[in-house]
Amino acid sequence: MASEFCNVRVLIVATAAIFLLIQIRLFTTQSRYADRLASPESKKFRMRSMPLIQEGLQQSSLNVIEAPFSAVVIMACNRPDYLQRTIESVLKYQRSVASKFPVFVSQDGTNPDVKSKALSYSQISHIQHMDLEPVQTERPGEIVAYYKIARHYKWALDELFLKKNFSRVIILEDDMEIAPDFFDYFEATGALMDNDKSIMAVSSWNDNGQRQFVHDPEALYRSDFFPGLGWMLTKSTWLELSPKWPKAYWDDWVRLKDVHKNRQFIRPEICRTYNFGEHGSSMGQFFKQYLEPIKLNDVHVDWKEMDLGYLMEGNFLKRFTKMVADAKPLYGADVARQAYGIDGDVKIKYNDQMDFERIARQFGIFQEWKDGIPRTAYKGVVVFRYQTSTRIFLLGPASLGQLVLENV
Repeated sequence: MASEFCNVRVLIVATAAIFLLIQIRLFTTQSRYADRLASPESKKFRMRSMPLIQEGLQQSSLNVIEAPFSAVVIMACNRPDYLQRTIESVLKYQRSVASKFPVFVSQDGTNPDVKSKALSYSQISHIQHMDLEPVQTERPGEIVAYYKIARHYKWALDELFLKKNFSRVIILEDDMEIAPDFFDYFEATGALMDNDKSIMAVSSWNDNGQRQFVHDPEALYRSDFFPGLGWMLTKSTWLELSPKWPKAYWDDWVRLKDVHKNRQFIRPEICRTYNFGEHGSSMGQFFKQYLEPIKLNDVHVDWKEMDLGYLMEGNFLKRFTKMVADAKPLYGADVARQAYGIDGDVKIKYNDQMDFERIARQFGIFQEWKDGIPRTAYKGVVVFRYQTSTRIFLLGPASLGQLVLENV
């Protein structure tokens, strides 16, 4: 028993000695490492390492994926040749801003050539609306295509806003070309929409954008008439429109006062889209007279440097009112002849829709009204250029009160 006790004591002493030697060795090693850290060479190494670390952090921040500004959807059905022309135009100017503006082709139906054409572009996502339910028109003789188009728009915008969760969507059709500043224009005006909830949508189109009626590539206007044909809306607006979307004629529906509810639309003087679709659902209606002569902007505009604050609701009303007030009044039956060659802007009053149509025919601008509003009108005023930089203001009977004009 005593022998076993001695063996245990020897083992404990040996273990303690080994532990003491290990501690001495560790202390010596740490002292030498501390001396090296304190040396000038070590300080130089650490100073050289800091910029590398900072550079790495900066590079990491630059590599953060930028959230898209807006999706772009090209609405297509059965025109593969038109679709190719539109896609080529869009991609020409989208490449440099691809991360901000992802492009989709939304195909309505099963046309194999349209699907093949869309899928041939790796830069584009293809989505397909497969609604095979028969269409029941509400009135005899109506064109079924308008019902199908409304269904397709509803489905595509639900897909992009609700399923893919984009905050904005720009809608194009498969018979449009875009201007070089198309994406910069929408990015600048999109910021304006965020700050002014009285703007329902932004359009790249001017119904009176024919070459003889435009002059200034930087000029933008507010309008009570929805232009369409290349336009952007926000998710919040779509959440309002989607549940009550119409069965047909969706664009004329948006133009109803009960739908836009005193909100307005931003439009350019010179179009940022060109509609080349002579053959389609509308069967070329107005194409030769109104669409073919449209001027597509070809001038560089630095929208990032433009102050668009003048388009805010209160600011624009004051600015526009002053422009109308400063214009020279014209009277008589031959106002188009009188306006030709005049130095400075002019204003012409119309009494009602019939009177407006008479004057519009003299100049050659759009005569059409929807729900009491002429195309492009703001507060009942239609403005366009006439041959030169001269502005023509056509004023309705209610315009005087809405613009607070006196003695016009």
